[in-house]
Amino acid sequence: MRIVITGASSGLGKHLALGYASNGNELVLLARREQKLEEVAALCRGQGATVETIVSDVNDFEMMRTIGAQLAQKHIDRIILNAGISVGHSAGITPFEDFHRLFQTNFLSVHALLEPIIPKMVEQKSGEIVFISSLASLISMPTSVAYSSSKRALNAYAEGLRYQLIPYGIEVMNILPGFIDSEMTQKNKFKMPFLLTTDAGVKQIMGAIAKKKRFYPFPLRFYAMIQMSLVLPQFLRDRIVNFTNFKKGE
Repeated sequence: MRIVITGASSGLGKHLALGYASNGNELVLLARREQKLEEVAALCRGQGATVETIVSDVNDFEMMRTIGAQLAQKHIDRIILNAGISVGHSAGITPFEDFHRLFQTNFLSVHALLEPIIPKMVEQKSGEIVFISSLASLISMPTSVAYSSSKRALNAYAEGLRYQLIPYGIEVMNILPGFIDSEMTQKNKFKMPFLLTTDAGVKQIMGAIAKKKRFYPFPLRFYAMIQMSLVLPQFLRDRIVNFTNFKKGE
């Protein structure tokens, strides 16, 4: 199986690469940090996988389109769109530069890479496209407006793409993790509910992919709490959001 993973030099991307590193799998790992990427590749080769690395900056859209075209020259079984960033939680208005960077990295870069890949999958009438979104996309907290917005846009993109590609036998999966211990979450200075270890989070993600879950939010208890809050009257939801969020911007 040929599996493409973005953001593969650390965090979830690294552990997903290691999870799929076995005899018979061909991994194509993309990330910006070359040294860390090569370290991950060496570990994966040690587990028996064939590995190709591509040093890439997802904010360089022309580079991503070129890489997508190169990847599409061969059969692609699965692409996991994991690359993403956060600027942490802060009070006040998010600077435009941060807002722009989040949308470039978390959303626009995804289509830049997929634009040349999707026709290849349509031609081969098979393949899996996996988006790594976030539970934060379901309810936008006042200290993470930009991040939540970028991930909610990703949800809409994944949903529309799934409907578009169903007739061609292509599976589109959208996975929405809660808090998982990683470089991204370690900058948070507040207690994160239902925090999962990286291994536990990756196990959930890989399990969802194996079962071809088209929409998979987890942990389930966290997702249930969010869903319950969304059906409350607006004034009650406002109180809950303000109560749970008051320490995050400090």
